[in-house]
Amino acid sequence: MPHLRTLTVLSSILILSLAGASCRNSPPAESGAQPAEGVAAEPTSLRLTDEAVRTGGIAVEPARVVETDRRIAGVGDLEFNARRLAHLTARTSGRVESIAAFRGDRVVEGQVLAEIYSQGYLAQQAELIQAAERAARLRDTSDAQAVRAFLDAARAKLLPLGMTDAEIDTLISAKSVRPFLAVRAPFDGRIIEQAAVVGDGVEPGASLFRLADLSTLWACIRIYEKDLAAVRPGVEAVFRTQAYPGEDFRGRLVLIGAVMDEKTRTVEGRAEVANPTERLKPGMYVEASIPAGDKRRALVIPESALQDFQSRPVVFVRTGPGAYELRLIETGDRSEGRVEIVRGLAEGDEVVTSGSFLLKSEMLKKAMGDEDEHD
Repeated sequence: MPHLRTLTVLSSILILSLAGASCRNSPPAESGAQPAEGVAAEPTSLRLTDEAVRTGGIAVEPARVVETDRRIAGVGDLEFNARRLAHLTARTSGRVESIAAFRGDRVVEGQVLAEIYSQGYLAQQAELIQAAERAARLRDTSDAQAVRAFLDAARAKLLPLGMTDAEIDTLISAKSVRPFLAVRAPFDGRIIEQAAVVGDGVEPGASLFRLADLSTLWACIRIYEKDLAAVRPGVEAVFRTQAYPGEDFRGRLVLIGAVMDEKTRTVEGRAEVANPTERLKPGMYVEASIPAGDKRRALVIPESALQDFQSRPVVFVRTGPGAYELRLIETGDRSEGRVEIVRGLAEGDEVVTSGSFLLKSEMLKKAMGDEDEHD
């Protein structure tokens, strides 16, 4: 059973690496410990020829201690920016005559999304035209003030239907009613819900569309009680998603909630995250890293050096010319392409930043060869 044998070998390598890592619990500033006794004979290290190193594109970079901001971690979800979210409803009774935008469409401010035929709308336009004509005829009489008030009232009835003052002036000049009431987008955005179709009868308040501007989103983060004293609004937080592993998104923390969740002992923090290309989607799970205000020293390596091995973070360390060792590590904060190493490495350890695939393959072949010798 080759597949089972491979899994057994991989598990053996990981267990041996765990044993070696247990000897490296000292702070990063101290020198790294050697693998545990008995591990050297097992396939946790290997050697490559100079030609293999060159053709494999293997590059290394030393682990460094740097001064960095202390950060706290939080998790949460992306939501619509409620300030840029609109529910468009029918403003008068009538029938949906046409639909010009559909769920998923991008629209611009002022764009006509639908048209409604409404007898009430036609009657109000006719009333306005008549009031305007009467006001023009009687403007130099004692009734001028009264008819002007009537005209103003007729204008006021059309404004809540979505007509602008400029459109009303055009209507008076043209002396011709518009057959349909236009439903327009109040801002640039995307249609996220379409509730009506052509021919639907509607009453005032009937749902037509939901429109969202996705160029900014809210990241609603759960901040633990123990971290509240270190968090301040206005700081720039870094966010990561499962959809785009290794990529940082940034947003400004604008609000820390006033109520604590008694079950989770967390308070909601809200950050506004720029999303001009709409790659981020409402509902995505995010992990947040928030500055805590003070500085500290940390051992860091390039994030490209990290590898996943049996669902554990590992790196390959160059221990000599052509010699490499698998190390199990514990990671901390991540920022700007670098990751903090809490345990498993020491300052100056040379970690492989590219070419790890070759090392994995060679180590697996070595492990399989050792097993065959014992069969």
